[in-house]
Amino acid sequence: MPAHVAEAADSDSTPAPLAHERAHLAASRAALRGMREDVQALDIADVTANWVNAEVLQSQIDDRIKALADLSHTPLFFGRLDYLHAVGGELAEGAEGERFYIGRRHVHDAAGDPMVIDWRAPVSQPYYQASRKNPQNVGLRRRFGYTGGELTAYEDEHLTDPAEAEHTSKLLQAEIERPRVGPMRDIVATIQPEQDEIVRSGLGGTVCVQGGPGTGKTAVGLHRVAYLLYAHRERLARTGTLVVGPNRSFLHYIEQVLPALGELEVRQATVDDLVTAGVEVRGTDEAAAAVVKGDARMAEVLRRAIRSHVSAPTEPVVVVRGSRRWRVPVYEVQEMVDELLARDMRYGAAHEALPQRIAHAVLVRMEEAGEAPDDRVQNAVARNPAVKAAVKAVWPAVDPAKVVLRLLSDAEFLAAHAEGLLSEDEQKVILWAKPARSVRSARWSAADAVLIDEAGDLISRTHSLGHVVLDEAQDLSPMQYRAVGRRCSTGSATVLGDLAQGTTPWSTESWGEALFHLGKADAVVEELTAGFRVPREVIAYASRLLPAISPGLAAVESVRESPGSLVVREVAGGAEVAGGAEVAGGADEVAAAVVAACEESLRHEGSIGLIAADARIPVLGAALTAAGHTYLSPGEETTAASRLTLVPASLAKGLEYDYVVLDEPAAVVDGEPDERTGLRRLYVALTRAVSGLTVLHAAPLPGALA
Repeated sequence: MPAHVAEAADSDSTPAPLAHERAHLAASRAALRGMREDVQALDIADVTANWVNAEVLQSQIDDRIKALADLSHTPLFFGRLDYLHAVGGELAEGAEGERFYIGRRHVHDAAGDPMVIDWRAPVSQPYYQASRKNPQNVGLRRRFGYTGGELTAYEDEHLTDPAEAEHTSKLLQAEIERPRVGPMRDIVATIQPEQDEIVRSGLGGTVCVQGGPGTGKTAVGLHRVAYLLYAHRERLARTGTLVVGPNRSFLHYIEQVLPALGELEVRQATVDDLVTAGVEVRGTDEAAAAVVKGDARMAEVLRRAIRSHVSAPTEPVVVVRGSRRWRVPVYEVQEMVDELLARDMRYGAAHEALPQRIAHAVLVRMEEAGEAPDDRVQNAVARNPAVKAAVKAVWPAVDPAKVVLRLLSDAEFLAAHAEGLLSEDEQKVILWAKPARSVRSARWSAADAVLIDEAGDLISRTHSLGHVVLDEAQDLSPMQYRAVGRRCSTGSATVLGDLAQGTTPWSTESWGEALFHLGKADAVVEELTAGFRVPREVIAYASRLLPAISPGLAAVESVRESPGSLVVREVAGGAEVAGGAEVAGGADEVAAAVVAACEESLRHEGSIGLIAADARIPVLGAALTAAGHTYLSPGEETTAASRLTLVPASLAKGLEYDYVVLDEPAAVVDGEPDERTGLRRLYVALTRAVSGLTVLHAAPLPGALA
């Protein structure tokens, strides 16, 4: 039978196996300190040729020291594997197999012998994949339980013992349900077999993970980055990695996961961060305009607009060198232009190639006249004023922001290049009512910035990274997918999302469509349907919305049963409008009920999130303050002293709290431009709770929830 040992009352009563494991933990921490001290003691004074090399080497040493930090409240190892036979071979009869402690990073002793094995190493994989049906040479799998960084319990599975019954790990369940205070936790100790397969899939291919609330898709994506950096470190060190999240609050929420796994060199950004390097976003679009600007047809409109700057040559090119004149006729320059257009090169690359083509034609004439020019002569001819003037007239340099500015300001220019692509109504909806005078004075929107980024790529190729993780991907427009895709055009991607949580008017209807625009149509789509975070009662209640918001999508099947985790409470009274919904009981009564529900939740351990329609946030914030409660904003780190966060519904996606109080579901729905988007926003809000959800409403609940 499985052995589950709780912490002993004192050292004298500590069971021998637990005392042995604690001793190994202490020795492992000491070995890690030794590894760190060895790096700190390195003297690079005599091994660097100059100060530049010294700076680079010192930076690498500093990163290594950070990676070797011992996080006191984070278990150094969380499991143990006892193999039946030596890994990679058989042992002599009667000999014991090898034993490995599985943890967050590799630790070795002074002699170089491993004390903890990195969870990403091949020898660690059976910790996640081994089962009674396929023990993978593992006789015993031991899980450890921790309290505040101290080892307090263990639990064994004898995978080859037919007398031991199958059981659900109590330690695993306790770790999944552990209250959340602080940033998002890693799930390395609780990865399930289907998650592990995604985490360890190869670097060469793109993986798309469809996962409902609580299935761990975000954590799977982050652990996949950590795994890829381990398995392909040299390659990704050259090409780079990037995590793209929906907003800054979300990125702050997840930013502690990778450092806890020893990975420090992963850039994080929003889509807006990626595309707004050249312009300042100060404006907003109506939903209809944003939908058209985000449509993939805009890529062709931009391509046409940029290529319209190419014109036919009208004069020959005459290059004067010394006493001689070399003439390239109009028809020959036209042939060069036609050839460059036919090759469909990027506009800027062709702009750079044309003077070299003209110069080459001049060199051919020089050689025919008996001269022997070399490459230096060709480069000099390419820089000749006559050649530069011809290129400027035929294939001028183009500024991407100016192209977009003209498209959005000049109805005739837009019509000329949107013909057959955008209808007249669509053209009208994206034209600025008051055209800007210049790029600098324009009030660019986020969608405009994506267009400028697309134009920039049509002119000059965007640098591609080795791997990109795109989270909450269902909310991107086709043009945003293209913006992310060109940043991994020669690399791979991990795409994470939930179609049911698409809360933008342009959110994708299928992963096939999204992956096509991303440039990864051959990606493998994996679906996670087992929920490990949200209680069964809560996810079942939220799943009532699925037929209305995402027909055909499978509901999450939660493995956690938690009676009493869902409370739906009506606030009775008079009637008035608050936050876009008709509210019975008046705003004061509703706010008071919300404050009381928050106080009730605060009696429990863990984090509390108060989620409400964006328009209701000021009212509820004032009510909390009046009641003497301080609260955090989304993304701010919860602590033992400050556990309540006030969350606008528009920022709730991707966040999790132990207990959630949801104010006025009808107001959340009414705060969106259409009912489907509003119901999807509500679905997100309903599924942020890990231990308990309290729904308060004075207005009638949306029909799909009734």
